[in-house]
Amino acid sequence: MFYEPDKNNHGLKYNPFKQLVVPRPIGWISTLNENGVPNLAPYSFFNAVAENPPAVAFCTGMRPKSPELKDSQRNAEKTGEFVVNLATYALREQMNRSSAGLPHGVNEFETAGLETLPSRLVKPPRVKGTPVHLECRYLKTVEVPCSDPTRGNFVVFGQVVGVHIDDTLLVDGRVDIARAKPIARLGYMDYTWIEQVFTLNRPD
Repeated sequence: MFYEPDKNNHGLKYNPFKQLVVPRPIGWISTLNENGVPNLAPYSFFNAVAENPPAVAFCTGMRPKSPELKDSQRNAEKTGEFVVNLATYALREQMNRSSAGLPHGVNEFETAGLETLPSRLVKPPRVKGTPVHLECRYLKTVEVPCSDPTRGNFVVFGQVVGVHIDDTLLVDGRVDIARAKPIARLGYMDYTWIEQVFTLNRPD
């Protein structure tokens, strides 16, 4: 089949685009608002985007049924900080609960039944129980054209200034990320997790 996204002429029950770019790592983003209230939300349009210095980005839109920025973007821009927490299979239910579209100022750590850990270089808290955290300084936001002006597309960039890795993931001087069972988003309501890793050496 072939379809043009602008025409949405795929003829399927659901738009297949997000089912095709997979698996997508989940940026589980924690921030603080201007009053110091924590916020936590998962983003599957997320990835590492630079190595030196390390940088990450997550893409967000407007709040559901409201022409307002989502809390993660707004908080990162106002405070200049956020934390990326690794979403794992063990915390999949809590991650899902933290995706609920709750009112401004609601603490998703509490609604998802999660405890916090203090960060070292930034103020937003970390998710207790996940083995990897990336403390980030906000860099910039880039707006991407959106066919629906009520939704918006925004890419939030941050520089990683602190990295936490649980010692249980370290084997012979390397990170064995399969031990963490990180989860990733597919399309629709589908997810997967990493248990197996294979190696391919580059030709050069």
